[in-house]
Amino acid sequence: MIAAHNVSLAFGKQKLFDEVNVNFTEGNCYGVIGANGAGKSTFLKILSGVVEPNTGHISIEPGKRLSVLTQDHQRFNDVQVLETVIRGNHRLFEIMQEKDALYAKPDFSEEDGMKASELEAEFAEMEGWNAESDAAALLSGLGIVEADHFKQMNELSGNEKVRVLLAQAIFGNPDILILDEPTNDLDIHTISWLEDFLLDFKNTVIVVSHDRHFLDTVCTHIADIDYGKLKVFTGNYTFWYESSQLALRQQAAANKKAEARRKELQEFVQRFSANASKSKQATSRKKLLEKINVDDIEPSTRRYPGIIFQQNREAGNDILRIENLSYSIEGKVLFKDLNLTVNKGDKVTFLSKNSLAVTSMFRILVGELQADTGTFDYGQTITKGYLPVNNDDYFSANYQLLDWLSQYAPDGMDDADTRGFLGKMLFSGDDLLKKANVLSGGEKVRCMLSRIMIAGANLLLIDEPTNHLDLESITAFNNSLSSFPGTVLFTSHDHTFTQTVANRIVELTPNGCIDKMMTYDDYIADERIASQKEALYV
Repeated sequence: MIAAHNVSLAFGKQKLFDEVNVNFTEGNCYGVIGANGAGKSTFLKILSGVVEPNTGHISIEPGKRLSVLTQDHQRFNDVQVLETVIRGNHRLFEIMQEKDALYAKPDFSEEDGMKASELEAEFAEMEGWNAESDAAALLSGLGIVEADHFKQMNELSGNEKVRVLLAQAIFGNPDILILDEPTNDLDIHTISWLEDFLLDFKNTVIVVSHDRHFLDTVCTHIADIDYGKLKVFTGNYTFWYESSQLALRQQAAANKKAEARRKELQEFVQRFSANASKSKQATSRKKLLEKINVDDIEPSTRRYPGIIFQQNREAGNDILRIENLSYSIEGKVLFKDLNLTVNKGDKVTFLSKNSLAVTSMFRILVGELQADTGTFDYGQTITKGYLPVNNDDYFSANYQLLDWLSQYAPDGMDDADTRGFLGKMLFSGDDLLKKANVLSGGEKVRCMLSRIMIAGANLLLIDEPTNHLDLESITAFNNSLSSFPGTVLFTSHDHTFTQTVANRIVELTPNGCIDKMMTYDDYIADERIASQKEALYV
């Protein structure tokens, strides 16, 4: 369907791809993964023709249409929302424009009539008469209400524009669909809609995402970028991760016989296949795992940061009490009447349709904002570690990394120990000479995690921790919070992260809050809670 032939690309001395050869075939969904800087988004741009490789080329099967989720959110600002979606099928939109231009001619000729007839035939063949209704259905599925379909794009909010551009990408049943971080700014219900859409989609999908639950649900294959090469593995992300980790453990056990290693891998494949057959994915995709050759399973060369949260002091029984907390911005209520007693060992995830509500609550709890009403009190033994969603203020100074972290080190800690905390987060050698104010988004988050680890806090407040992190860091972070013996308050759009860490769910609304001791999956599946939420958001 679409293939890369001997594709190489370098920027100066940095070689991203070295003679990559890969075929993406019809009926499969490929999740492209790789560490930060490996070139995932760049590879999608090469496939879509936006970036030219230094050598090699991309081939697309003749007659096949490729569609891409654009990252330029301002490109269609002066275009009506419904028309923006229809423009996703370039040829169909061209025909509509050509037809309108012909019929508007004051001197409509016989030749014009013949041309119009040809266009009408092509228009009908492409089911053009259904274009507006199909586009409207996509918009509604993605949470854009009908009243907004005829607005200009510049009248929409940022996350609404993202949804419209996603509808544009999937409009008209493209043969090849390329999606770069499609779940960004989508709520859980819209992500679920997109998962269902892609599961029913019969053509080729190539997607980059840091959402492990999304990759597990929709992907039939994982395309791993590592050391300038790309290798495709059958199965979803969890299968790739667990099988590569198993292979890595086997590699470390050098004395293990080849037959024993093979048997262990085979048993792993069979066990994973049995579990996968019960999943949402198996109802719509071929049971590809049954065809896996264990010889294809290889150890991953990925490096995972050593995120380890330890308490310098165990907390007492009094953690945090919140009473009647409310907050609004410019007269718009974000949340009100929040009453909450946080217990020792709670791992509470906070939800809201408006992410600003949760961020504001965290900023109130760490003293950066003043609540409209209400109070909160921490226990006397509590020490806090805070990871904000926006950390720019922490990186304005021109410090080298070692000096930056030393600001937060406790008295008596020497440079060797401080360097060790940075090393756990994969900063070593020349990395330590980097200036804090020129770090990438992912590097800043890893520095902030070093800052939290060095504090040894017993209460962690974590706001959207997976933003900017690669899958390796997200996995390590996820595992560390799951095993942390202290108390955690957090919010995340990462489904797997929330499901595996949280034991308590609190949803903030403009008319009160919902507080449930249960897992995330149970919460979103509970119909009674869904009814309660509808009433509170009115």
